[in-house]
This record gives sequence, C-alpha cells and structure tokens, in this order.
Amino acid sequence: MLKMETKMSTYSEFLTIHDMILMARRNMDQDNWDYVCGAAESETSLRRNRMALDSIAFRPRVCRDVSKIDTRCDFFGHKLRLPVLMAPMGSIHRFTPKGAIDVDDAAEQFGTVNFLSTVTQPSLEEVANNSPHPKNFQIYVRGDDEWIKKLVKRIVKANYHSVTLTVDSSFYGNRERLSPSQLALKRVPNRDWQKKITWDTVKMIQDEIGNRPFFLKGIMTAEDAKLAVQHEVDAIYISNHGGRQLDHVLGNIQTLPEIVKAVNGQTKIIIDGGFTRGTDIVKAIALGADYVAIGRLQAWALGAAASTGLIKCLELIEQEIITTMGLLGVTSLNELNPEYVTHAMPVRLPHEHSAFPHLGPNPIA
Repeated sequence: MLKMETKMSTYSEFLTIHDMILMARRNMDQDNWDYVCGAAESETSLRRNRMALDSIAFRPRVCRDVSKIDTRCDFFGHKLRLPVLMAPMGSIHRFTPKGAIDVDDAAEQFGTVNFLSTVTQPSLEEVANNSPHPKNFQIYVRGDDEWIKKLVKRIVKANYHSVTLTVDSSFYGNRERLSPSQLALKRVPNRDWQKKITWDTVKMIQDEIGNRPFFLKGIMTAEDAKLAVQHEVDAIYISNHGGRQLDHVLGNIQTLPEIVKAVNGQTKIIIDGGFTRGTDIVKAIALGADYVAIGRLQAWALGAAASTGLIKCLELIEQEIITTMGLLGVTSLNELNPEYVTHAMPVRLPHEHSAFPHLGPNPIA
C-alpha cells in the first residue's frame, strides 16, 4: 500500500523521470517497492532486459530536415500519440488510489491503450464504464473451459477493444526479494489452470471473442511466433514477464530480430521488458517492433502521483522519443529500421534503475 502519511506529489512537481521514481520510492512501502522492482530468483532475466537495451547503440544521420517530427501510430483502428502501451500489471490497486481506473484515466487523456490485468482492481466492468476509450483485457486462466467462456462473455459485453492471453505463467516465478507476507501471494486459488493452456485454448478464446483483435503475451522464440501466426494471432507480445517468471532467459529485445524475421510482417509485434527511456522505445521500433509496453515505469509513475504522474511520465517519454528521432535524422516512426542501430558494449552494470544513473541501484526513500 501507499504510505498513508505521504501526500502524493502533483503533476507540476516532476521535471524528470528521476524525480518521479524518487517520489514513488517515498510513497511506496517496502513490500510494494520490492513487488514492483523485483524479479525471479537471481533476477538475471530482469538485468538482461536492461543489459540488452544498453548493448544497442545508435547510428545517427545528419543534414536532414527534422523540424517536424510525428510520433503517432495506428493501433488496430485507433490513433495513438506514441507507440507506447500500458502493460497489464497485477495488483496495481496496491500503489495508486483508484487502481486500474487511474491507468485508464491517464491512457484516455494522453492517447494510448490500457491493458487491464485479470488480477487487479476494480472489476473489468467498472474500468470499462469509466471511459469509452479503447482498452485491452489480459486473461490469466483461473478455471476450466466454461470458466474461460464466462470471462470472455463479460469481456465482450463490456466492449473491450481487444483481448490478450498470457501464456508464460504456467508456474509462479520464485521471487526471493519479496518478504514472507508477499510470498504468500503465490498461493492464488486456481492458479494450476494456467498450466493447462494449449493452442486449443487459444483457438477457443478466438472463437468466443468474435472479430476483436487477439494477442498472445509471453512469446520468446521464433518457433512459437510462427505457431502464433499459424493460429492467426493478431499481435505477438514479446515478454519475459519483466523477469518475474523464468530466470536466465534472454533480454526481450535480444529475441526481437528473430521473431520479426519469423513472422515476416504477418502479425503485429508488441514488446516489453526494461523499457524506461525514450531511447529504449526508439531502439525497439528500429528493430521491428510495432509497439512497446511499459510496466515498472507505469507503476513508478502511478506510485508517485497516480494518473497525473502517469500522464507526466508519458509526456517526458514523448519528449525523449522526439529528441532521439530528431538526432537520428528521422521524422516518422516508419523511417526507423535496423540501419539506425548497432551493437555496443554497455557502460555500466544493469539493474532495474540503471537507466537512471543518478539514482543508483537502491533509491533512498
């Protein structure tokens, strides 16, 4: 929970994302801070997400007119201000006053899409009724086929724009940073149903949702990406769950080129995992992603100043993207391609805050 004695900061107080993270640290108690920042076991997957991003350098072009830069893109029939989505986050109600409503408010006001997690509050109906803005519902399976069908009927009735099925959570990652009370969260009723997901589950959900766009979250290999294309999935969502599930996987952006090659333009690609700066997002778009989803950054922004903090965070990211594109010599997202990036050695050891070197690995509350 938020520290009750701490007053959440206001929108106007933030000048940088550094400032925002420091305020989030002051507002969030240790359990929630560790929940947001931590990952599975050795946290190698978390750190590889960051190291993979830091191992990419830019190849800028010059003497080009970059006086007008357009960061807008299309998301299945809806215009977005940036190619940045709000990743589904469980328990987000623990560190922002109105829970998923705060995310929805920010997404509507800024112009992006909120992915609502099965395991957050308030209910999917309450979030749907909050605004007419398009939103996605992310499914964790917590029951048999009839349970899934009932949930999908609720999603359809609430008029969600699109649906995501998470497929990388058959077991709960061992998150050793958490306190004993937090570890108790592992004992979620009916979690074992997640172990039974197959491609038949994918087909069943597709049949139930009608013509809504359908995404698979947790794809990490070209082999599974090809299978997703065969099953006519509308978007592949590359994710290692922020390093919270299987330890010792590749950083997400390391898998992007092979997946881009495998799908060959037949489906859209979403990616998350360690994306906290505008430069990170530009790297992903250059390597073939269509959209980038933010998770921890979203949580820090909400923990700092609820929906207004998230809006401000997105504005700061927007300015970083514009600056990066201009300095690269491009004026629209579709101009970005692999020619603008190359491999390089990272300059510092990675951790969840290493994109913000003035903070250090353990910001002081």
